[in-house]
Amino acid sequence: MKKMIVLVGNYGSGKTEIAVNLAVNGAGQGLRTLVIDLDKVNDYFRMSDRVALLQEKKINLVSPTFAGQGITPSSMSAAVASAFTDNWDLVVFDVGGDSAGALSLGRYHQDFAAFDGELCVYDIVNVFRPMSESPEKILKLMHDIEGFARQQVTGFVNNSNLLTYASANDIRQGYGVIKEASDMSGIPVVHTTGRKEYLEEFLADGRDPKYIGEPIALETYMHRSWEAFTKEGF
Repeated sequence: MKKMIVLVGNYGSGKTEIAVNLAVNGAGQGLRTLVIDLDKVNDYFRMSDRVALLQEKKINLVSPTFAGQGITPSSMSAAVASAFTDNWDLVVFDVGGDSAGALSLGRYHQDFAAFDGELCVYDIVNVFRPMSESPEKILKLMHDIEGFARQQVTGFVNNSNLLTYASANDIRQGYGVIKEASDMSGIPVVHTTGRKEYLEEFLADGRDPKYIGEPIALETYMHRSWEAFTKEGF
């Protein structure tokens, strides 16, 4: 059965990193994999900067930046439509963290409604990002995104980290906040992510697996840092 994973969430929550990891893991299992980059705003952590990596892993990419893909703006809609019409095993949508990004997903509402495979809509949460520090803020932002995207979130992903200052304590803090959001909303925690060493340390605590889901150890493919961006502009 074809599986579609739609990643939504706040700016800086780590959607693109997770999208690349899911795609690489899927392709590594022999799945015919397509990534749809609907982040039309954030030119910093953008999927198109990893075209060579995705091609090396035999992953197809549709991106609004069109870098290296031979896609023109006029054919973008047709390229996205291929996610529903072509014979993919796994399709990962990386959706921008604002209303424009969510609206770009909403335009395919009828295609999603007609889709008869497995559809997962994951809210990627980093509790260290603005508007995500509390369960109430997480749920408000989620409902706003759902309205624009015309999709209902089916699971939370705890991706709490402080980038180059990350530690297992970041994941622990995210666990507590997202646990409350899950209890308040009834939405399950489907994944907890992090660098391998931090994730293993966190898992050794023996916390309730209901609020951890399936752990995913992330490889760092998006190597740029906010510090480099703010100081050096690249």
